[in-house]
Amino acid sequence: MSRTPWITRRTALAATGAAMMLAVSACGSGSGSEQAADNPLGLQRPGVLHVGTLTDAPPNVFLKDGQFTGFDNDLLKAVAAKQGLTVEFAGTDFSGLLSQVKSGKYDVGSSSVTITEKRKQTVAFTNGYDFGYIGLNVPAGSTLKSFDQLTGKRVVVVQGTVQDDYATGKKLDPVRVPDYNGAMNQLKAGTVDAWVSPAEIGEKLAGESGGKVLLAAKELSPTPMAYAVAQDKTKLKDALDKGLDEVVKDGTWQKLVDQYYPGRKTPADFTPGSGAVKITR
Repeated sequence: MSRTPWITRRTALAATGAAMMLAVSACGSGSGSEQAADNPLGLQRPGVLHVGTLTDAPPNVFLKDGQFTGFDNDLLKAVAAKQGLTVEFAGTDFSGLLSQVKSGKYDVGSSSVTITEKRKQTVAFTNGYDFGYIGLNVPAGSTLKSFDQLTGKRVVVVQGTVQDDYATGKKLDPVRVPDYNGAMNQLKAGTVDAWVSPAEIGEKLAGESGGKVLLAAKELSPTPMAYAVAQDKTKLKDALDKGLDEVVKDGTWQKLVDQYYPGRKTPADFTPGSGAVKITR
């Protein structure tokens, strides 16, 4: 009996299957192109910014009544709205935030991130949206009054922050903790002599400590704070920069400054955004 008919049928079936696979592949390619068109900023979900932030750093970023808020996060929501985007926040530790943005876990990192050359090796930054001060927090009754008294003292910092870099640069061999509550707990327990803090956050938490912690000194940080994005998300960076200029121009930036930092003066040489628009007061 001849085997030719079976071979012929098998060949025909194989050819049909191959044709179907090519058709599916062609459809998938078209779908991918359409998805790219619908998601030009390369977000996890079109139209939505998935943002990594902190929960314990008022007035910059914190949780209130179960909602992520603070100057940085409220500003980002306003910036996103200018680009027709909504925002979804998720809490994380600062020490892992930039690597999580780099890996794509988050579209944006929002946590008063000071721009540094070292951090530029991991992520890209938008234009600066705020300036900041480095603070010196101490327990009540401490004799420490200035940063130049920290040599030989036990100093705590939040790991990965610019304050960590500052303390390391001063050869202070700091104690590192994952979050701001951890730093405050060390001060309250008396296990450290000082905390090198973001001054606005340090002052806020000191005011809530019932007199147990004080902000003894502060000095202006030399570089601004910005939102972090992955290095290949240039369209996303451009969109956020454009939105930031728009909220500076329409007065939203100043309104939020007045809300979260009442009475704070903006240094004469600092302009949020690209510098192409003036602050509307």
